[in-house]
Amino acid sequence: MKKRSLVISALAAMVTAGILAGCGNNYYFAGRVLPPSGIANRVLIAIQNPTPASRGALQFVDAYYDIRQNYRDTIPYFSISGYSGALPVTIQNLPEEQIGAVYGSGDGSFAAVNYAKESSGGSIASLGTLSRSIFVSRNQLYVIAADSQAHILTVVDRTAGRTYSLGLPGVYRVTVNPGGSVMMAFVQNSNYAYYPRKLQSSESAYLAGYYTSHNNTWPQPFVDCEPQNLPGMCLAQMQSPDHLNSNINAYYGAPLSFDRPVKAMWSSDGSTAYILNCGAECGGTASSITVLPTAPLNVQSGQQSGQLPTTAALSTLTTAIPGGASNALINSETMYVMGQELMPDGLFAGNLTVVDLTNSAPGLPLPTPGAPIPVSDGAPGQRTRMILADDNTLWLGTIRCSQGERAATGQPFGCLTMFNTSTNTVTMIEPYIGDATGIAAVTGLHKIYTAEGGQVYIYSTVDGSSIDNQFVTVTGTAYDVAYMDAITDSDNTVY
Repeated sequence: MKKRSLVISALAAMVTAGILAGCGNNYYFAGRVLPPSGIANRVLIAIQNPTPASRGALQFVDAYYDIRQNYRDTIPYFSISGYSGALPVTIQNLPEEQIGAVYGSGDGSFAAVNYAKESSGGSIASLGTLSRSIFVSRNQLYVIAADSQAHILTVVDRTAGRTYSLGLPGVYRVTVNPGGSVMMAFVQNSNYAYYPRKLQSSESAYLAGYYTSHNNTWPQPFVDCEPQNLPGMCLAQMQSPDHLNSNINAYYGAPLSFDRPVKAMWSSDGSTAYILNCGAECGGTASSITVLPTAPLNVQSGQQSGQLPTTAALSTLTTAIPGGASNALINSETMYVMGQELMPDGLFAGNLTVVDLTNSAPGLPLPTPGAPIPVSDGAPGQRTRMILADDNTLWLGTIRCSQGERAATGQPFGCLTMFNTSTNTVTMIEPYIGDATGIAAVTGLHKIYTAEGGQVYIYSTVDGSSIDNQFVTVTGTAYDVAYMDAITDSDNTVY
């Protein structure tokens, strides 16, 4: 009976699509194009080693019926045609633009997926090296990537058709705001942070001359400019205006007082950057959040206004987050901060901290955060997966949770947690089935899809219960998932 109703519903959906097409319309909502498959609720799955002859594939399933095949069983599965990347690990989901950006860790490919055509959209950027962290701005004008082996920060200016390889030893994390106007880079085991700046022609000529006449060194705060003979972009160290020591009339470049910074989050109006200081879980002292204005950090030269806070003033703009701060998600005026707290036995325990941003602004410290809320343990310093879903739920995914405090002390544990943002209650998803490497919120249908332990799973956002996944499992290793038909770009796993 269930199968019969499924077929009837599927036929009704096809008839509706046919009526729309017959009326001269080929879209189904928000002006989006009805895809060739006719599926209106698609979850994209990044699969590693799907066959002995292929190291990567992108398949998608019908998330309304939770099936990989079409309703007639004449098409066994759907996939993104033309994709050839190796070992895909992340899907940056941009449903408003009807694209996804997939990074392949096996060959360094960064490929676009055309959601409307269900086909590869070609290379977003040719990087030539493997990247530990990579993003494209939502307006698709810039790509920023960190190559920790070659010690290079790569910035691709897609508008100008130029690629800049900026030397930065130890670079391992990058971040970019939605508009692509501010980018940042972070160095492993370091308290320094950096940002790229695009130069005007007059600045290029000046810097080239300065570099030549000052024994191959750049003026502060720049650590590298490329190309050296006529720079088009420079990499600057974030430092305060009080770095000038007037006693000896020399530049010391005193850095802002970060503590193992790993990422920046952005206010809704774009005026503020919240720097996550990883602290003890990244080899530092204490986790915290530092509030910075974004105006001095704009990538386009000539658009900067104001200055970074002085080192003395910065101490008042840093708020302690005792539970850890290696990743975060902002929803309206609330920031959810996740991290790992170092325990007395040397292991780490996962925590979620809720921070009220209602009165937050540049020049003002954050309000006192709430008490840490225990959630899934994970690998210290590694970015977790965070996404908001239906029924006021926030889902958190970690890796190596089996090596945390809870597993070691015999407590129930898992790598996936459901947090109810209305009641502040935690549901640990058990049993442990492996690392949670991807989460997709299928909004409106009260479910999420996950990639855990290399396979695809489904959960209800109502109570966290498991939903039958037998018709969406894949051959190979499922590493990430994304809801292609989400209403907004905010339906995006935070990496």
